Amino acid sequence: MTAAWRFVKRHLLSVYAALAIGYMLLPLAVVFLFSFNQPAGRFNYVWQQFTLDNWLNWNAPSGIQDALIVSLKIAVLASLAATALGTLIALALVRHRFRGRSALNFLIFLPMSAPEIVLGASLLTLFLNQSVFQLGFWTIFIAHVMFNISFVVVTVRARLVDFDRHLEEAAADLGANEWVTFRKVTLPLLAPAILAGGMLAFAISVDDFVITYFNSGSEITFPVYVWGQAARGVPPQVNVIGSAIFFVAVGIMLVNAIVQTRRERRPI
Repeated sequence: MTAAWRFVKRHLLSVYAALAIGYMLLPLAVVFLFSFNQPAGRFNYVWQQFTLDNWLNWNAPSGIQDALIVSLKIAVLASLAATALGTLIALALVRHRFRGRSALNFLIFLPMSAPEIVLGASLLTLFLNQSVFQLGFWTIFIAHVMFNISFVVVTVRARLVDFDRHLEEAAADLGANEWVTFRKVTLPLLAPAILAGGMLAFAISVDDFVITYFNSGSEITFPVYVWGQAARGVPPQVNVIGSAIFFVAVGIMLVNAIVQTRRERRPI
């Protein structure tokens, strides 16, 4: 009994973590499973029989391919812009002191804490009051950049707080100017945090519905397409695309983790 209790105490945290992760991944497993289902009607909610046709004809439903392409374009552009701006803002907040710094620190967290419906309605009001804006691709892009910047700033800032400035000072002592020091020392050390912030921004942009719906006009992204199809019946190809996006994201994270591990083990 004592040995069994010791075993439970030793592995309790690991078992709890495994159960928690399994619970979070359960909906994704259901989505992946039903991507192989051949539903009898319009709704893919009851398992009927196994088929590969959904994966082989993922773009069969009308409009789904165009909606996915729009979502990917916006996500790529918005994540790149948000990553560049967010990295510069994080550097300014951590490395420099200026008037309004405390207020900017507060404002950075507002898009993360405010309800999406409030952000969406506020941005819609802004765009409608400015005649230069026409609801569509670029209003979605501006909205996504706006709320993604906060996530990038928080991610990069967390890395900058623990950044060893002596490495930059050593580079300067060896004759490197500010640009060379940034390019050869600062940027490589910040690269994992910048990549993590960019991937987070990309994932949030692809997934966003509420803010996008308010500011999309006639443009249809993948989440808006799924919402529009929900009343008439969601095709199983939606599960296929959702599963594919998930596995691509996991693959990129695994590749990044392997590269970082090999780099750390490489002898100096």
